[in-house]
Amino acid sequence: MNKGGMAALAALLLAGCSNAIVPRGAESAASRPAPERPAITRGTPSRPLPVRQPTASVPLPPITGVGTVDGAATALAAGVVAGPPVASLPITDDAAERALAAFRISCPSVTRKADPTGLTRPADWQAACDAARGVGAGGARAFFARWFETAQVGDGKAFATGYYEPEIHGSRDRRSGYETPIYGVPGDLVEADLGLFSADLKAKRIRGRVDGKAFVPYYDRTAIEEGALAGRGLEIAWAADPVEMFFLQVQGSGRLRLPDGGVMRIGYAGQNGRDYTGIGKLMRDRGLVQPGQASMQGLMAWLRANPEQGRAIMRENKSFVFFRELTGPGPLGALGLPVTGQASVAADVRFVPLGAPVFLSMDRTDATGLWVAQDTGGAIKGTNRFDTFWGAGDEARAIAGGMSARGTAFLLLPIGTVQRIAGGRATP
Repeated sequence: MNKGGMAALAALLLAGCSNAIVPRGAESAASRPAPERPAITRGTPSRPLPVRQPTASVPLPPITGVGTVDGAATALAAGVVAGPPVASLPITDDAAERALAAFRISCPSVTRKADPTGLTRPADWQAACDAARGVGAGGARAFFARWFETAQVGDGKAFATGYYEPEIHGSRDRRSGYETPIYGVPGDLVEADLGLFSADLKAKRIRGRVDGKAFVPYYDRTAIEEGALAGRGLEIAWAADPVEMFFLQVQGSGRLRLPDGGVMRIGYAGQNGRDYTGIGKLMRDRGLVQPGQASMQGLMAWLRANPEQGRAIMRENKSFVFFRELTGPGPLGALGLPVTGQASVAADVRFVPLGAPVFLSMDRTDATGLWVAQDTGGAIKGTNRFDTFWGAGDEARAIAGGMSARGTAFLLLPIGTVQRIAGGRATP
């Protein structure tokens, strides 16, 4: 779920319908009788879900004497040193079992795909993946200790936020009370591989559209909300609340609670190519919310108290996500494989091999543990930056909404990787 992850994420229903985003030319909600609001089951303005208060812990210290390489584009360039033995890490049996299940899901990908970090090769993972299939109940901790070693990237200083699979109210068809379109990928959205034009632009891609004979940026959030895509049959569903839909776009996937009580699951299908802007930082920088109010609940409370200004702030995030209906296991991460609550984590693919386990030792116990990198996010950039996934439901939302943890990160890499890198035989 390329969910552009951020810590302050929410799904609170708007109290009224006056702020519904209606495509240009569509019938205005104001011209019809006031709709009956759907039942609220995921927290309301009168009964918000509190941020779960964390239990503090003391993180393991990073390996000293390793500096951060300014401007490093990959983990290999940032510098890698050996960390403590896996067996010495405070990994609980439950965390190890969850991580093993997630790692098994990753194996078909890590044994085939190239690793942009420069640390591993597909063949490096084969032995661990073969062994993972035969691990019985209670053997997860021993498995990781046997087949992996730890490595610290750069200075090892980690920062982690949280995300979850939100549930909002939606409908498969447009009806009273459900006015915000959820779009599939437009046919005129074009992705260009710039590496085909210049070797200096290898691995660089941009998205846009063709306007006459020119290739131009694709419509931004404001243009789309004002109707740039209306009337093209791209709507796969309709949301009851534009604010909920905004944060579901940030998450990248979620569940729609349908009027008949059923559930429609939707996942990331594409993005308009515009840069992601986190509105939480904008609001803090402008003094709209104080540092202690920048949680999910704090941001949402302000947006609802200031609907017009809130809409303008949300539109400063020009990024817009397109969706598709999910019918199999999910939600799906950046590997195209299901992610697991309390086991999957989003990371920057330049610094963490997707599919690799990572141990986070943080200043709060809920973020501390063994995770598997199976996702990415627009806001998850740089060395040792992570976004922990907590699943779905009220508890997941309460944890993810207030997650902000600092500590130390150690990658778990196949045995022999660090020695090979030290010997100068790393993948360039």
